[in-house]
Amino acid sequence: MDEEPRIDPLTPEQRRYTMSQVHSKDTKPEMRVRRLAHHLGYRYRLHRKDLPGKPDLVFPGRRKIIFVHGCFWHGHDCRAGRKQPKTNREYWIRKIQRNQERDIENQARLRAAGWDVLVIWECETKDVESLADKLTAFLDDGSKASQ
Repeated sequence: MDEEPRIDPLTPEQRRYTMSQVHSKDTKPEMRVRRLAHHLGYRYRLHRKDLPGKPDLVFPGRRKIIFVHGCFWHGHDCRAGRKQPKTNREYWIRKIQRNQERDIENQARLRAAGWDVLVIWECETKDVESLADKLTAFLDDGSKASQ
């Protein structure tokens, strides 16, 4: 059953402004992870442009990288990630699929270069205790961690 496309209730100027407020770095989930990692005693670099995907947190001495992904923007399998856009649906579905493909490619390139990679989803940043355990296990462990 195909739904008819919904008309965007916002004017193009309003939509442009709304989308301009969406940031790719220094997001609330990223800031939660950064503050907690720092509080736990880990020091890191931010958004290294010389690495695939410009990782959110880079721990050079440990050869570890953390990406903090927004559930909607990267298509996580949680409530927010499964949410379907109501307008311009085809565009957004393709956009999220491209984000997922790019994420897989960037992570593979990083692993091939000898980096351990951890993805933390926006929904995982709300439980601070669990997040602290995940960070500690990843950063203190010599083995590889994954999504």
